[in-house]
Amino acid sequence: MDQSASRGASGSSSYGGTAGKGNETVGNALNRGKDAISNAAGAAASDASSDFDNLRNDFNSLKDTVTKFVSQASDQASKSVREASHAVAGQVTDAAAGLKEGGTQLATAATEQAKTFAAELESMGRRNPLGAMAGAVLVGVLIGLMGRSRT
Repeated sequence: MDQSASRGASGSSSYGGTAGKGNETVGNALNRGKDAISNAAGAAASDASSDFDNLRNDFNSLKDTVTKFVSQASDQASKSVREASHAVAGQVTDAAAGLKEGGTQLATAATEQAKTFAAELESMGRRNPLGAMAGAVLVGVLIGLMGRSRT
């Protein structure tokens, strides 16, 4: 059978009554949908604003924490550098004192040896004056030859 013929016989469509009443129901549903979307958008914007404020507060807190950490780290680093420089300065002072002590001992030993050598030469000159004079002449000739060859 033909479906259009059966609809035509009843005189109206099977979609809920008259056309005016259907438009009114659709309009109400559309308005309710708009209101629901508007309310949902407002709530989402409010939530997003609240979340953004919380994020801003967290970021500021993190910035303060990092600033404090960097400050403490730089204080510790400068303290460590100061302690290391004092330790190095102490070691350098100790090394310089050791060198001074060693230099003083070396100078004292050299002075003593020179005095001993001079005393030995003097005693040799007193025991053998002729040999001392011959040695002095020989040293003089050697110095003269060395000075002559350079000029």
